[in-house]
Amino acid sequence: MQGKFVKNLVLLLVLNLLVKPFWILGIDRTVQNTVGAEEYGFYFAVFNFSFLFNILLDLGITNFNNRNIAQNKHLLTKYLSNILVLKLLLFLFYITITFGSALFISYSPEQISLLCFLAINQFLLSFILYLRSNLGGLHLFRTDAVISVTDRLLMIFICGLLLWGNVVDEFRIQYYIYAQTAGYLVTSGIAFALVMKYARKDLFRLKWNFPFLLAVVRQSFPFAILVLLMTFYNRIDSVMLERLLDNGARYSGIYASAYRLLDATNMIAFLFSVLLLPIFARMIKQQQSIEELMKLSFSLIITPAVIIAAGAFFYSENIMKFLYPIHAGETLEMFDYRITESAQVFGILMTCFMAISTTYIFGTLLTANGSLKQLNLIAFSGMVLNILLNFLLIPVYNASGSAVASLFTQMLVAIIQVFVVRSMFGLRINRFFLLKLFSFMAGTLVLGRLSLMLPFDWKLSLLLFASVSLCFALISGVISLRQIYQLTRYGEQERKPL
Repeated sequence: MQGKFVKNLVLLLVLNLLVKPFWILGIDRTVQNTVGAEEYGFYFAVFNFSFLFNILLDLGITNFNNRNIAQNKHLLTKYLSNILVLKLLLFLFYITITFGSALFISYSPEQISLLCFLAINQFLLSFILYLRSNLGGLHLFRTDAVISVTDRLLMIFICGLLLWGNVVDEFRIQYYIYAQTAGYLVTSGIAFALVMKYARKDLFRLKWNFPFLLAVVRQSFPFAILVLLMTFYNRIDSVMLERLLDNGARYSGIYASAYRLLDATNMIAFLFSVLLLPIFARMIKQQQSIEELMKLSFSLIITPAVIIAAGAFFYSENIMKFLYPIHAGETLEMFDYRITESAQVFGILMTCFMAISTTYIFGTLLTANGSLKQLNLIAFSGMVLNILLNFLLIPVYNASGSAVASLFTQMLVAIIQVFVVRSMFGLRINRFFLLKLFSFMAGTLVLGRLSLMLPFDWKLSLLLFASVSLCFALISGVISLRQIYQLTRYGEQERKPL
């Protein structure tokens, strides 16, 4: 079973790494450059606002359904009949809260118009994730992997046609949103047809079973609160930028150009955590020591995080100039200001990747242990700190202030999670490992600074820096090829400790 899981997870990783980076760096970046920072920032702020209450569309049901269908496949038709009704009711609840909040903060008619389609997109995405939880619960891992990238493939085709196919005279941000709606709509239809293939159609009827639905909501509610709190402190930055500054849409666009790259790197860490969650859960259930696996996993994820963060910090301006050239109608002075601002934001935000990578290890361990109370308290603290810092820093430092707020929030959350895990599991402080880690971090900073002095094109210098830093990680003992081999083999072992 573990071997099957690992093989299918590799397929999931490969498909996502092939498709989603192209979507973010190819399509999404081109859209930003085509419509300009202000128009994209206008969209990005409304998009993140639509995301704030996304958990109301799910309430943790997807997680609950995945686990229960995996354990009781014969309940697929019963669950599907009831949960579809609940999803529709939750959509109405989400619409009420989202548009009520939009009117409360005085959204303009243009923003409300965009929000209509973005809210529908959020529902369709939530619906797809729910349908995928059924496929995963039925152990149709390959089918689930294909569905996980179908929407992006469709969007890439539609947006590519609109951007480069001379289909429209001028690309507008609305076309980008419509392409997402079309991709989600077709994918949800395909996913629903696949799930219905395995459901008993003779018994399938939409049902309203209040005791059953109440039990589902009660069991999934702590997870829903956690996702809501994390969503707020991860997504509210651009919303506050757009609201607190006179030229908020432009600064939100500057922030978005850097944040989307952080989003792309976070995808790797997230997929990494998908592998760790079932492994941690099994080890905890069998009362095995998680200390060695946790140290191994942390070293494997923090190494690229440090290299990526350092590379982004030292080469921030080069990267932003390369990815986001001068926009139509933009003066050279405006371009220089935008690049300077976005480079500062990018350098700070990518430093967050080290803290985020840490939470993907320690937060995943706490999730596997069922420590949702502790995780919710930590996430609540992070949300409060992030909002307060944004209120204080945005009026003074604009988009850079919001990036600093994110950095402090992510660092605090990561540090608290580390101490909670250490206390809860009685872990020892491995001073020798910490010494190697801090030596590697210091050495990476030195290598990054020295790489700027190389007489090469910046892209080659950056590549050499990353390569030498990775070799330094191997030499210093932060990671080893033997450890990587052990992790890939772990899924095929039943009880053999690392």
